[in-house]
Amino acid sequence: MANLKEVKERITSVVSTQQITKAMKMVSAAKLRRAQDKIVQMRPYSQKLTAILNNVSAASEGDDDVVYAQKREVKNVLIVPVTSDKGLCGAFNSNIIKATVALIHNQLAGKHITILPLGKKAYEAFKKTDLPAVNQYYQIFADLTFDNVREAALHAMNGFTSGSYDQVFLVFNEFKNVATQFVVAEQFLPMQRLEAEGAEKVNEVEYLMEPSREYIIEELVPNALKIQFYKAVLESNASEHGARMTAMDKATENAGELLKELRLLYNRSRQAAITNEILEIVAGANALEGK
Repeated sequence: MANLKEVKERITSVVSTQQITKAMKMVSAAKLRRAQDKIVQMRPYSQKLTAILNNVSAASEGDDDVVYAQKREVKNVLIVPVTSDKGLCGAFNSNIIKATVALIHNQLAGKHITILPLGKKAYEAFKKTDLPAVNQYYQIFADLTFDNVREAALHAMNGFTSGSYDQVFLVFNEFKNVATQFVVAEQFLPMQRLEAEGAEKVNEVEYLMEPSREYIIEELVPNALKIQFYKAVLESNASEHGARMTAMDKATENAGELLKELRLLYNRSRQAAITNEILEIVAGANALEGK
């Protein structure tokens, strides 16, 4: 039978852990609401901007006049894995790492790969490898603003236009709901026709463009790409808090189940100890009577 003192110490430890997981769940729930509001508000803007860009560019004979859509032989690839700064969020971070590694080995085998990690977990995972990395932006979640994300997006965009990268991929968790996040590995550059979930289909609409169609495209395309990049980061941010909230909720439930078992074990051990003490007293009394 287990030692009463050891069982009692384990019960105290589990109760303390359960209090921590409850608190973390509540904190994640509060952060999730703010993060979810941001991504929900961003999606309509991103979809409308995409629809306008698709409509304006529909009359184009090809994408050669759009610098961000130019396709060339792929030799150098930039991958942007988006993780969190902290753990305790289930498989949230490991799924991104695994998806990035799978992308490198399966789709990009033989290419020169550069990593631009966003989030400390991505930075810590890929700094252990031999892959070259751009490490200026991995602390982006310490102050998540559009201006900070834009700097990382510009690095990828400028690298593509200068020829340093022939392709750019984003690997992130797409937020669906609190319990569901999907890993997405999408091509960021060269841009194909930008499509967004729920975006309006291209309609044959006649636009009056001033000063010119070329100027409008040159202004819209970079803005649309920056918004697409920012949206991916916001998706990941909301997914992180949803994953952590789910993980802490499950941890709290598991702690409750473990407490039931430990308390049952404690009561049984205590009852056995009392029974042994009674038996010893009775045996002692009988021995005295025998004298």
